[in-house]
Amino acid sequence: MNKSGILGIVTGFANGFFGAGGGTILVPGMERILKTEEHKAHATAIAVILPLSVISALIYVFKVNIPWQALLYVCIGGIPGGYTGAKILSKFSGKWLHIIFGGFMLIAAAKMVIK
Repeated sequence: MNKSGILGIVTGFANGFFGAGGGTILVPGMERILKTEEHKAHATAIAVILPLSVISALIYVFKVNIPWQALLYVCIGGIPGGYTGAKILSKFSGKWLHIIFGGFMLIAAAKMVIK
């Protein structure tokens, strides 16, 4: 199996196991292992995470009691947020993408450890 396939398996596992988060593996993996340019790595991760999340979501819908009202509000808010994020991605340099992405990852990690 090639590097892309292995990266896909690891990303899919993380997305399914954690309920999301495959992008935190896919973006750095594409940049460092596949030598993909930063903007292309982020854009590809956005496109790849959608089908992975749909599959994971379907499994969770049938296996877990999901709070539908919260899901609906998050989806409604996520649509304009996702659109806006995708539109402004090209406005940031690769360096700033690393800083912003890394900052979010550090904040998420700190919250998980502290909680």
